[in-house]
Amino acid sequence: MNYSSGLGGAPNANGDTTTTRVAADPDTHQDFQPTSKSSEMSFDDIVAQDIKEHPVVIYMKGYPDAPRCGFSALAVKILKLYGVPISARDILSDLKLKESVKAYSNWPTFPQVFIKGEFVGGSDIILSMHQKGELKDLLGDIAQEGEQNGSS
Repeated sequence: MNYSSGLGGAPNANGDTTTTRVAADPDTHQDFQPTSKSSEMSFDDIVAQDIKEHPVVIYMKGYPDAPRCGFSALAVKILKLYGVPISARDILSDLKLKESVKAYSNWPTFPQVFIKGEFVGGSDIILSMHQKGELKDLLGDIAQEGEQNGSS
């Protein structure tokens, strides 16, 4: 699984990490001073890239292994039933990320699940699709790809 909390200190969509520049410590050699490596991607760009590059993306409160809301936990539990790789971002870590996701999907609540580049909905819609067998059809080829990649 791929987890990220936005930009601060976690790998961004380019695989780079961001750090914060602090005042120079006169007792520390220049080679060991913290550096600043800022991301040039906006949150809107990060959201668009996440959805383009990952077959299943969930923007949620917390992380799949540690959800911080029952609705997020339910959506993750349902997705895990299908054995698909889940890319996740914690929207509680940065208000700008949360607002960018809401603007991208034009949907006000979380979690938000995107499958194959399309916004599907939240936990209620995922649950309904699961109960009707629609989610199995939508995720079937993703689960098969995961099995093939895992057995090679």
